[in-house]
Amino acid sequence: MECPIPVTTTGPAVPGTAYEPVIGLEVHAQLATRSKMFCGCSRDYWDAAPNSHVCPVCLGMPGVLPVINSRAVELTVLTGLAMGCTIPPRAKFDRKNYPYPDLMKGYQISQYDEPLCVGGALEVDVDGEPRTVHLERIHLEEDTARLLHRDDENGARSLLDVNRAGVPLMEIVTRPDMHSAQQAVAFLRALRQLLRYIGASDADMEKGSFRCDANVSLRPRGERALGTKVEVKNMNSFRAVGRAIESEIRRQRAALEAGERIVQETRGYLEASGETAPQRSKEEAHDYRYFPEPDLPPLLLDEGRVGKLGAVLAELPGARRRRFEQEYGLTPDEARTLTESRERADDYERTVHLASGLSGIGDRDDYPRTVAHWFTGDVARLLNTLGSDAELRDTQLTPGHVAELAGLVAEGTITATTAKQVLDIAFESGELPQSIVQSHGLAQVRDEGEIDRLAREVIQAQPKAVADYLGGKESAIGFLVGQLMRQARGRADPQNAARVLRRHLDG
Repeated sequence: MECPIPVTTTGPAVPGTAYEPVIGLEVHAQLATRSKMFCGCSRDYWDAAPNSHVCPVCLGMPGVLPVINSRAVELTVLTGLAMGCTIPPRAKFDRKNYPYPDLMKGYQISQYDEPLCVGGALEVDVDGEPRTVHLERIHLEEDTARLLHRDDENGARSLLDVNRAGVPLMEIVTRPDMHSAQQAVAFLRALRQLLRYIGASDADMEKGSFRCDANVSLRPRGERALGTKVEVKNMNSFRAVGRAIESEIRRQRAALEAGERIVQETRGYLEASGETAPQRSKEEAHDYRYFPEPDLPPLLLDEGRVGKLGAVLAELPGARRRRFEQEYGLTPDEARTLTESRERADDYERTVHLASGLSGIGDRDDYPRTVAHWFTGDVARLLNTLGSDAELRDTQLTPGHVAELAGLVAEGTITATTAKQVLDIAFESGELPQSIVQSHGLAQVRDEGEIDRLAREVIQAQPKAVADYLGGKESAIGFLVGQLMRQARGRADPQNAARVLRRHLDG
């Protein structure tokens, strides 16, 4: 669907003119359904053998009839409700005609003048400053087949995999509200987070279930009329989106400053060079010869049905982030990290609930922040070894493990240093922290006589550090504490160790 940005032809530049970029996005998100948009074939094509999830409907055979996937409609409406869209009482499907080899029927079933969702907005954070990006519409359509290009000893050729054809595809079209690549990327990140939160899409750019085209134009700063827009495609990561938009802004600015006119066209982003290159002249809506899909009836969405969908809408990321700050006393950065995904936020809250019932930690006012420190610190460290999107469910850890570990530290059973060791073992084995402490002999050394013995051994073994301390070098005590902790295998309390060392040294 064309991003409905009014177009004027940007004329020759006036020397010294400052230009403002204007950016609108068209985002395609595959919906998290079990079957395709208009047939019963599985929509899970990623790891499937080529052309194994197909039927006469997918293949565009003559005489077949499409059937609307009601779950795809519900997920699109749910997305619209989450973004404050108006849900019209009537929507319809249209045929969008264009002759590409990956379009099996020679047309795509999409929506034109009566989409499922109209208007709406999404608030995004850009360097700590909130910005609102308004939407034009959200509509539902079917995805195309995949063209796989090969160039090897058998020559250059293109292969067609029809498994993706017909996968439900939601298109989210923004207004030209953004003025930098940074704002565009912030919007995409916020949108991906929202879609995952409400379960509408896995929004995985690497697998192509979350794709973006950018409409970029420049205009003299202070003017309201828009310049000639250029559509940029072939961006498969947030980094690529940012680089492509920045490159296109530079290209258009240089052209205008050289007195050239911007041509309305579609350009592709080239990852190797970081630049955009022409693909084809830009189509307008009339080029697609839209007309109502004769094989599908209009969709009638009454208020009751829409209301039921809204009632199951999960707490959205922004609201949950603010609640975490107010209810649990988290910092904005902590709350933002813990609400990055719905699953992570759920795991954190389950851990807080479990910790509240444990002695030693549950009676402390700051236990939600203690749990947050574990999640944003050592738990995050371990999850990152599995990938940026890893969650607890991908590991042997559970909220119960984290709560029990935090409790053991709070009640003094183990030290914070030992706790990291326990967590690493639990991450690999799934064994509960209390059991690990017992089986590995990791309980904190509480025997004052043992600490005293270790302190005397460290003092005797480190004469230089002792001399430095006695000579007024306060930092030397930290080195001595470290040596004692090493002797105790991390099982001594650092503050107690420092106290005993000072008693010997100062005496």
